[in-house]
Amino acid sequence: MRVHFPCLAAGVIALFLFTAHANAQQTSGTFRWIDFHDSQDQNIVVWVTRSLAVEKWTAIREIGVMYDAALVVTSDREGPQSMPGDDTFSIWNVSLTSHLVTPLLKGVNLRWMDWEHFAGDGAAEITILYDNCHDCAASTFLTSFHYDLPRRMFAARWIRGGEGVLVWNAVPPSVPGVTWTQVYALLQGAENHAYVCTWNHFDYGKKRQPSDTIFRYDIDPMSGLERTVEVTGQDADAMELRLCRGQDAIQNLERGQDSELCQELLGTRPQRRPVTTPPANNRGRSAAGRVSH
Repeated sequence: MRVHFPCLAAGVIALFLFTAHANAQQTSGTFRWIDFHDSQDQNIVVWVTRSLAVEKWTAIREIGVMYDAALVVTSDREGPQSMPGDDTFSIWNVSLTSHLVTPLLKGVNLRWMDWEHFAGDGAAEITILYDNCHDCAASTFLTSFHYDLPRRMFAARWIRGGEGVLVWNAVPPSVPGVTWTQVYALLQGAENHAYVCTWNHFDYGKKRQPSDTIFRYDIDPMSGLERTVEVTGQDADAMELRLCRGQDAIQNLERGQDSELCQELLGTRPQRRPVTTPPANNRGRSAAGRVSH
């Protein structure tokens, strides 16, 4: 004979959900990645899964937590026969005190880089590179994630039009006959605060003088806000040298230093040796004066 205890079952489920809600808030000020196999992290996994239930995704790849927020990475597969390498990814902020979900970023070919300090005495921020499309001339973007204390959530840096900093553009210039060179690097600045710098050089041949566009992406030390500054004049000349030398660039977060433009700027291109042999028809016409005896 089977005996059902619907009230007891409902009570157990309610207790489980209440425990998940309470424990999901018990995180520290130190960022950490969730272990999906650790029983102590299961309450956060359940919380995040329930929060994302109405969103479009195939699998949850990563969950990082800090204070009362979770940085969540999901993947979306087009179909059951699609290859994992063709997945798109989405990064979300999930509140651990409510079920509020905020989309932060979407792309393909996600690459996790190192932790970098960008501002003040704040915590290091995890940096990523990602692309905008599969099986195409993909452009590459860079951003980092930090905990926004006033808003109590994770946020991405230098977002414009839904993307981070465009560090490598795959779309060629529309003007024919233009030689386009790109150089970028994540550099160490004052007090070991990192910043991103991009340089686009356009050579028009004999039609007109070449043009350069250099942007610096950093954090304003006074306001703590993200800023994008165009570098011009003598500062631009110095930045071109710094980008090409790459001495203080963060490893794996630089590109274009081996370009012909940088080689020419640094004087590393093989140069034509000066001719020192006198020409064949060079005959001396001076003679030594007579010596009187």
